[in-house]
Parts: sequence; structure tokens; C-alpha cells
Amino acid sequence: MSPSPLISAAELHDLFEMGRAPVVLDIRFMLQTGSDRAGYEAGHIPNAQFVDLDAELAAVPGPGGRHPLPDTETFVAAMRGAGVSDDSSVVVYDGGPATAAARGWWLLRYYGHADVRVLDGGLAQWVAAGFPIGTEPSIVAAGSFTARPSLASVLDVDDVLDFARDNVLLDARAPERFRGEVEPVDPVAGHIPGAVNRPTTENVDADGKFLDPGVLDGTFGGLVPEGKKVAVYCGSGVTAAHQILALELAGIDAALYPGSWSGWITDPTRPRA
Repeated sequence: MSPSPLISAAELHDLFEMGRAPVVLDIRFMLQTGSDRAGYEAGHIPNAQFVDLDAELAAVPGPGGRHPLPDTETFVAAMRGAGVSDDSSVVVYDGGPATAAARGWWLLRYYGHADVRVLDGGLAQWVAAGFPIGTEPSIVAAGSFTARPSLASVLDVDDVLDFARDNVLLDARAPERFRGEVEPVDPVAGHIPGAVNRPTTENVDADGKFLDPGVLDGTFGGLVPEGKKVAVYCGSGVTAAHQILALELAGIDAALYPGSWSGWITDPTRPRA
């Protein structure tokens, strides 16, 4: 059985206490305001390195959406700067409930790094447990991270409609955005034809921690017929990674459509529902 992609606050604290601290990456981010370096500077897990989602975990917005995948050079440089090497154990977190941290988890796997886990419940759970918070800048030696064969899969934009017809394309946004009733971020409302709505908010409990794998398996099982493949999109490809993590907990492999809704609507000839 594969190790869980999650780690609890207590488990992470124990690793620090045993002198086996992993490389810890702080990926705090807010949908409306972007990467939250100010939050990191106000208090973070000791020795954690801040990673800027907008600048280091995404390329410049354009036809690929608001958060296209970063190019290899940018991502490798960011990981090395944060102290990540090929043999590093890595833990990623955000403020909770890991919607941004999951982007870092997915990208590390996309670039071939298997030893990465997400702090379940994020910084909120670390603080709730009474564990220490640091405010001093954390200095680490540069890592030697290299890009290796991918451990994650993507769905190309040209294949999206055929995929949605023959398999299961999950839209991870809020129901009202999926239905096109409101659209707070992108210039066009609606969803990709054939997609099925499954909000990321249904992946976690009231504390922002992922639901039990058995519960997730039960909820996803009703959406994924046997033998069908799964792909996920959201607004810009960030929270979709949270859905992919939840699907993995449920034992279901899923691909990411990186451009997501914000990339889909850059071509007016693409259909919208």
C-alpha cells in the first residue's frame, strides 16, 4: 500500500523532535489577493520556506489560463532555492484546507518527486495543536532538485471535449460558479460541456482536514462508473489539485486539465454550458 499523501501536525512535529525534519514549504495563497507572503512573514512553521504560487508555481497568465503550469526551469529554480533536493522529504502546507498546498504537492509529483506530503488541515491545525510558530527568515542551503519523469498526468485542451463525452470530467468549483449563476474571478460564467460538478469543499471536514478515505471513496464512487477515467479542472488549475489529492485518497487516479475554466474561455470558439 502506498504511503498517505497527507501528514498530520502531530506527525510533522514528531519528525522535528526526532531530528528528521523534512523540507517544509509554505504555499499560502488567497483566491482574491494571490500569494500571501505577508502571512508567512507574520508567522510560519519554523524553518519553512515560502514559495510564491503566482510567481513560482505558475507561468504568466494567458491562453493557458490564470495559472498555467510553470516551465521546468522556473519550478526547478524555486525548489532548489527552497532547499529541495532529489532525496528530500518534502511537506507542503498553506493556511488550510490545503487548496494551495495541493498545487505544490501535485507539481512536485508532476516533475517526478514522489516523497512529498500535504499537512492535513494546514497551518491552522499546527497552531491548534499548540506547536511553535516562527517569524524569523529561514535560511537554507540551496538544494539540487532535478526534473524527472512525471508521476502525474495532464489532460490536453484539445482532448477535453472527447474526454468529457467518454469519461468523467469533474469541475471542482463551487456549484453556483459551475451553474454560471455567479462568476467572481473570470470574465465568462459557466462550465465545460459534459463536466460534472464536485466542489473541493466536500473533500474536507469543518476543521479543513480531509475526510476519511472510505468516505471519499463513497462520494466519488457515485460519480465515477467502473472503467471510466477521471480528469479534474477548476477555475485556474489550483484547487483542482486538491480534488486530485482527495481522489488519490479514495484510490482513484485522476488527470489535471491545467488551463481549467480560465484557459478554456480564452478561445471564444470553445463551447460553454
